[in-house]
Amino acid sequence: MKSVPPLKARALLTAAAAMFATALVPTTASAQDFFSFLWGGDEKHGGGRKSVSFSQKFTPGQLIVSFGDRRLYWIYERGKAVSYPIAVPREQSRWQGVTSVSMKRENPSWTPTPSMRAENPRLPTYVPGGHPMNPLGVRALYLGSSTYRIHGTDAPWTIGQAVSKGCIRMYNEDVLDLYPRVPTGTRVTVTWERFQTGTVAASRDDGYGRASTRRNAERRARYERRAYRSISPSRAASIN
Repeated sequence: MKSVPPLKARALLTAAAAMFATALVPTTASAQDFFSFLWGGDEKHGGGRKSVSFSQKFTPGQLIVSFGDRRLYWIYERGKAVSYPIAVPREQSRWQGVTSVSMKRENPSWTPTPSMRAENPRLPTYVPGGHPMNPLGVRALYLGSSTYRIHGTDAPWTIGQAVSKGCIRMYNEDVLDLYPRVPTGTRVTVTWERFQTGTVAASRDDGYGRASTRRNAERRARYERRAYRSISPSRAASIN
């Protein structure tokens, strides 16, 4: 039998491994670059998670949401955490406390509250799960008996900003990574305490962070007009 040259064999093995790994990537992330999905990607465009040293006082398995850092931390061993960039509540929606994950949902549906619809009459009464314009994104972790959730987003440029009404918003790539790590009942500490030194992790001046507030406000206005015009209450029930 004719032998395969070592270099060619390595190339074939690499290609086969890449094809196999691609099959394992969730379909919701299929539009993302393959290696960016595996290794966390560029934070500017999603997948901003990274491993960091963390306070020893928290036990493995806990979630720490730091509105001060604009980061969510999943403790995987004492003194170590996976850090994810988040969007945080606006000034008038500030809160903190200790709660737990009461429910988990894949491709959650979204029903805006009456106050949300009063603030923005363009909102539909209901957006089905899996719709590309669903504000909850691809996964949601519900916190206690409140209406607050840790969830994905259909507006990734808002990550790193104070924009929500109390929820913790993540890149879809990151909430897909976090979701299987967190069982129902997980303890969640929400605080304004800072844990990491330096600048706020997700603030930027390139159109994705707080330094471009005006640009993001204009982008959000265009997004809402496009999104909510296309999801009328009469159409929402027929979209799956």
